[in-house]
Amino acid sequence: MRRGFRLAPLLLLLLLGAADAEPALQLPQIDLIRVHKAARIMELWTGDRLVHVIEHIQLGDEPTGPKRFEGDERTPEGRYEIDWGNPQSRYHLSLHISYPSAQDRAYAQARGRSAGGMIMIHGQPNALRAGRVPGDWTDGCIAVSNTEIEALYQAVPEGTPIEISP
Repeated sequence: MRRGFRLAPLLLLLLLGAADAEPALQLPQIDLIRVHKAARIMELWTGDRLVHVIEHIQLGDEPTGPKRFEGDERTPEGRYEIDWGNPQSRYHLSLHISYPSAQDRAYAQARGRSAGGMIMIHGQPNALRAGRVPGDWTDGCIAVSNTEIEALYQAVPEGTPIEISP
Protein backbone atom coordinates (compact mmCIF):
# COMPACT_ATOMS: atom_id res chain seq x y z
CA MET A 1 0.00 0.00 0.00
CA ARG A 2 2.77 2.45 0.91
CA ARG A 3 4.59 1.76 -2.34
CA GLY A 4 1.55 2.77 -4.44
CA PHE A 5 1.14 5.94 -2.39
CA ARG A 6 4.68 7.10 -3.21
CA LEU A 7 4.14 6.51 -6.93
CA ALA A 8 0.86 8.45 -7.01
CA PRO A 9 2.47 11.95 -6.80
CA LEU A 10 4.93 11.03 -9.56
CA LEU A 11 2.13 9.71 -11.75
CA LEU A 12 0.09 12.87 -11.09
CA LEU A 13 3.02 15.08 -12.10
CA LEU A 14 3.53 13.08 -15.30
CA LEU A 15 -0.15 13.33 -16.18
CA LEU A 16 -0.29 17.07 -15.45
CA GLY A 17 2.83 17.65 -17.53
CA ALA A 18 1.41 15.69 -20.44
CA ALA A 19 -1.83 17.68 -20.31
CA ASP A 20 0.21 20.90 -20.43
CA ALA A 21 2.15 19.91 -23.56
CA GLU A 22 0.99 20.85 -27.05
CA PRO A 23 0.43 18.01 -29.50
CA ALA A 24 3.03 17.75 -32.26
CA LEU A 25 2.30 19.83 -35.35
CA GLN A 26 2.89 18.24 -38.76
CA LEU A 27 3.24 20.59 -41.73
CA PRO A 28 3.89 20.04 -45.43
CA GLN A 29 6.81 21.92 -46.96
CA ILE A 30 5.98 25.63 -46.73
CA ASP A 31 6.80 27.93 -49.64
CA LEU A 32 5.40 31.24 -48.32
CA ILE A 33 4.94 32.73 -44.86
CA ARG A 34 2.63 35.72 -44.34
CA VAL A 35 2.70 37.52 -41.01
CA HIS A 36 -0.06 39.95 -40.04
CA LYS A 37 1.33 41.83 -37.06
CA ALA A 38 -1.85 43.57 -35.86
CA ALA A 39 -3.84 40.33 -36.00
CA ARG A 40 -0.94 38.39 -34.37
CA ILE A 41 -1.15 35.60 -36.93
CA MET A 42 1.27 33.78 -39.22
CA GLU A 43 -0.16 32.15 -42.34
CA LEU A 44 1.68 29.20 -43.85
CA TRP A 45 1.16 28.61 -47.57
CA THR A 46 1.94 25.77 -49.96
CA GLY A 47 1.34 26.88 -53.53
CA ASP A 48 -1.94 28.78 -53.57
CA ARG A 49 -3.27 26.89 -50.54
CA LEU A 50 -3.30 28.15 -46.96
CA VAL A 51 -2.27 25.08 -44.97
CA HIS A 52 -2.02 26.41 -41.41
CA VAL A 53 -2.45 29.54 -39.31
CA ILE A 54 -0.36 30.13 -36.20
CA GLU A 55 -2.22 32.40 -33.81
CA HIS A 56 -0.95 34.49 -30.90
CA ILE A 57 2.47 35.22 -32.35
CA GLN A 58 4.58 37.48 -30.17
CA LEU A 59 6.45 40.49 -31.50
CA GLY A 60 8.90 43.12 -30.35
CA ASP A 61 8.19 45.28 -27.31
CA GLU A 62 7.17 48.11 -29.72
CA PRO A 63 4.97 46.16 -32.16
CA THR A 64 3.45 49.10 -34.08
CA GLY A 65 5.29 50.36 -37.13
CA PRO A 66 8.18 48.94 -39.15
CA LYS A 67 11.63 48.27 -37.78
CA ARG A 68 13.89 51.19 -38.68
CA PHE A 69 16.87 51.10 -36.32
CA GLU A 70 18.85 48.77 -34.14
CA GLY A 71 17.35 48.70 -30.66
CA ASP A 72 13.91 50.10 -31.58
CA GLU A 73 12.32 46.75 -30.55
CA ARG A 74 10.08 46.74 -33.61
CA THR A 75 9.41 43.83 -35.92
CA PRO A 76 10.21 44.55 -39.60
CA GLU A 77 7.55 44.99 -42.25
CA GLY A 78 8.08 44.06 -45.89
CA ARG A 79 9.18 41.11 -48.00
CA TYR A 80 12.19 39.11 -46.86
CA GLU A 81 13.22 35.45 -46.90
CA ILE A 82 14.19 32.77 -44.44
CA ASP A 83 17.90 32.41 -45.14
CA TRP A 84 19.19 30.06 -42.43
CA GLY A 85 18.23 28.19 -39.28
CA ASN A 86 19.90 27.88 -35.88
CA PRO A 87 19.48 24.57 -34.02
CA GLN A 88 21.54 25.96 -31.09
CA SER A 89 19.34 29.01 -30.50
CA ARG A 90 18.78 30.47 -27.02
CA TYR A 91 15.08 30.31 -27.95
CA HIS A 92 14.56 26.58 -28.59
CA LEU A 93 15.09 26.79 -32.38
CA SER A 94 15.18 29.75 -34.73
CA LEU A 95 14.85 30.70 -38.39
CA HIS A 96 16.65 33.84 -39.57
CA ILE A 97 14.74 36.51 -41.52
CA SER A 98 16.89 38.32 -44.11
CA TYR A 99 16.32 41.76 -42.54
CA PRO A 100 17.78 44.31 -43.20
CA SER A 101 17.27 44.74 -46.93
CA ALA A 102 19.33 47.24 -48.91
CA GLN A 103 16.46 49.76 -48.51
CA ASP A 104 16.33 49.18 -44.74
CA ARG A 105 20.09 49.80 -44.48
CA ALA A 106 19.92 52.92 -46.67
CA TYR A 107 17.07 54.37 -44.59
CA ALA A 108 18.99 53.89 -41.34
CA GLN A 109 22.34 55.05 -42.76
CA ALA A 110 20.76 58.25 -44.13
CA ARG A 111 19.85 59.04 -40.53
CA GLY A 112 23.23 58.11 -39.11
CA ARG A 113 21.94 54.91 -37.51
CA SER A 114 22.28 51.15 -37.85
CA ALA A 115 19.32 49.17 -39.17
CA GLY A 116 20.09 46.30 -36.79
CA GLY A 117 19.73 42.65 -37.69
CA MET A 118 19.44 39.13 -36.30
CA ILE A 119 15.66 39.10 -36.68
CA MET A 120 14.34 35.58 -36.25
CA ILE A 121 11.24 33.46 -35.96
CA HIS A 122 11.94 31.55 -32.77
CA GLY A 123 10.48 29.56 -29.91
CA GLN A 124 10.41 30.44 -26.25
CA PRO A 125 13.52 31.00 -24.09
CA ASN A 126 15.38 27.79 -23.31
CA ALA A 127 15.31 28.68 -19.59
CA LEU A 128 11.47 28.63 -19.62
CA ARG A 129 10.38 25.17 -18.50
CA ALA A 130 6.88 25.26 -20.03
CA GLY A 131 4.37 27.59 -21.60
CA ARG A 132 5.06 30.98 -23.09
CA VAL A 133 6.43 34.31 -21.96
CA PRO A 134 3.35 36.59 -21.77
CA GLY A 135 2.76 39.46 -24.20
CA ASP A 136 5.15 40.99 -26.71
CA TRP A 137 8.67 40.55 -25.41
CA THR A 138 11.19 40.13 -28.21
CA ASP A 139 13.68 42.71 -29.48
CA GLY A 140 11.96 42.66 -32.89
CA CYS A 141 11.74 38.93 -33.59
CA ILE A 142 8.60 36.82 -34.01
CA ALA A 143 8.11 34.30 -31.20
CA VAL A 144 5.88 31.23 -31.40
CA SER A 145 5.46 28.20 -29.15
CA ASN A 146 8.19 25.58 -29.04
CA THR A 147 5.91 23.07 -30.75
CA GLU A 148 5.25 25.56 -33.55
CA ILE A 149 8.93 26.39 -34.11
CA GLU A 150 9.75 22.67 -34.21
CA ALA A 151 7.25 22.21 -37.04
CA LEU A 152 8.43 25.36 -38.84
CA TYR A 153 12.06 24.32 -38.53
CA GLN A 154 11.24 21.07 -40.36
CA ALA A 155 8.86 22.52 -42.97
CA VAL A 156 10.46 25.83 -44.00
CA PRO A 157 13.47 25.54 -46.34
CA GLU A 158 16.10 28.23 -46.84
CA GLY A 159 14.93 30.76 -49.40
CA THR A 160 11.28 30.67 -48.32
CA PRO A 161 9.74 34.15 -48.77
CA ILE A 162 8.21 35.83 -45.73
CA GLU A 163 5.85 38.81 -46.08
CA ILE A 164 5.35 40.83 -42.91
CA SER A 165 2.49 43.33 -42.96
CA PRO A 166 1.31 45.83 -40.36
